[in-house]
Amino acid sequence: MVAWRLHGIQRGDIEPADGSKGNWQMIDFAHARKTMVDNQLRTSSLTDRRVLNAMGKVPRELFVPEARRDLAYIDEAQPFAGYGVAARYLSAPVPFARLVQLAAIAATDKVLDVGAGTGYSTAVIAELAAYVIGVEADAALAERGRDTLARLGITNAEILEAAFETGVPASGPYDVIMIEGSIAAVPKTLLDQLRDGGRVAALIRNGKTSVAHLYLKTGKAITSQAGFDAGMPSILTDKTSGNFVF
Repeated sequence: MVAWRLHGIQRGDIEPADGSKGNWQMIDFAHARKTMVDNQLRTSSLTDRRVLNAMGKVPRELFVPEARRDLAYIDEAQPFAGYGVAARYLSAPVPFARLVQLAAIAATDKVLDVGAGTGYSTAVIAELAAYVIGVEADAALAERGRDTLARLGITNAEILEAAFETGVPASGPYDVIMIEGSIAAVPKTLLDQLRDGGRVAALIRNGKTSVAHLYLKTGKAITSQAGFDAGMPSILTDKTSGNFVF
């Protein structure tokens, strides 16, 4: 769990990392977070109190572009275009929270968070796990994520720049691997970084929708169980099908 200092920080500590002010100070973000938890998450099969508490604690508005800050808590994916990064998004709250719940992250788990973006998912998972390593392929997003985690005093998480398919094998094995976006299949390179008994939570594309899957590693065997239907922006493409597991 994070040694959290959000409630004790000063206004200057939570201004956007780019120094812009915008209208963010006029919005009651604490109320917006509570509304998100009560009206979106609790009504969408979210029952894990640890996940609900984490989602109600992490300031989502700090992880989106300033121009989108007042929309941070609506149930839509937030584009990172304001950071100059095309075709990348922060996932909507409901599918993200349901995927985290599916992973059943324990307080002792080490987690690899693939597609960390600006660090929101990593920050939420840090509330649940012993340690989190976020992986982000875009250097600008990774740097912004590291800065925001530092501003919030989150010490049990880091964000590293690396290709999504590569992960961070040197720091493995992991108890849980979260994939923050829909994919055609899970790369074998990521499955190889699981410890025995470890699991991967991912949304697998199935036509126009995606289905959440939980993969479990037992010895050398990988089994999977389908969960719920949901939508998340794509994150990986099947460039080399032999390296992916369906």
